[in-house]
Amino acid sequence: MPRSVTCAEALADGAAVLRAAGVANARQDARLLLCYVLGCGIETIVGRSEQPVAADRRDRYRALVARRADREPLAYITGRREFWSLDLAVGPGVLDPRPDSETVVEAALASIADRQRPLRLLDIGTGSGCLLLALLAELPEAHGVGVDAGRAAVAVARANAGRTGLDGRACFVRGDWTAALDGRFDLIVSNPPYIRSADLAGLAPEVARHEPRDALDGGQDGLDAYRSLAPELRRLLTADGHAVLEVGFDQAKAVAGILVSGGMRVTAVHRDLAGVDRCVVASLA
Repeated sequence: MPRSVTCAEALADGAAVLRAAGVANARQDARLLLCYVLGCGIETIVGRSEQPVAADRRDRYRALVARRADREPLAYITGRREFWSLDLAVGPGVLDPRPDSETVVEAALASIADRQRPLRLLDIGTGSGCLLLALLAELPEAHGVGVDAGRAAVAVARANAGRTGLDGRACFVRGDWTAALDGRFDLIVSNPPYIRSADLAGLAPEVARHEPRDALDGGQDGLDAYRSLAPELRRLLTADGHAVLEVGFDQAKAVAGILVSGGMRVTAVHRDLAGVDRCVVASLA
């Protein structure tokens, strides 16, 4: 019978496996996985470093470490991701929300003079629903629609609306971008596919091997989605509405040009915490 291991030993072993696999922040991820398996917080791991780990939990922990060593995203393993202080479900078939995308939420909120208005929101390519739900959490009188072509994404987004208590104001539908939509929206947000097709293979293994390609591949120059969106924004925005689009690190100028050529007026470009131009804000010209 193998001897029992302590929390400290399990953590050290897990970190070593992840480090050998080239995982960034190996010890941090190992710690988070151990907390997940034991159902406790980090402070408990620190305070009980010499406490034995039960055999069944040790085996489960090793299995999860192996998945992470295969570069499966941590959020897919735990099934959770925090975004804008919301505890969201994520999983295979759904883009893992990134902190950079919170810039879209910040920019969208900055475009709204009165947050108590009964606004109508639209999230195109909603994925986990993170953008729409974050905005609804800040706009108490708003209602919104999230659209995604992926069956898994729509199911996850609906579940997230329920777990955040926003299902009464959020509707998620499966569709091909904006094809089935009518009416106009006061605020449109989107994190569309913007990675150049040739660059996909060079992305981190977590992304290239595990995240949905349709949510990443923006075509030869990464701008296909913006060309499709530009005319639809004109059709769907209210006269005083705003569209906020996430962009790749070197795409803000090109996306702004596409929007202007499509008859839109670019009103702002917002940077993320790293100082990268991360989203473009536009309105009707």
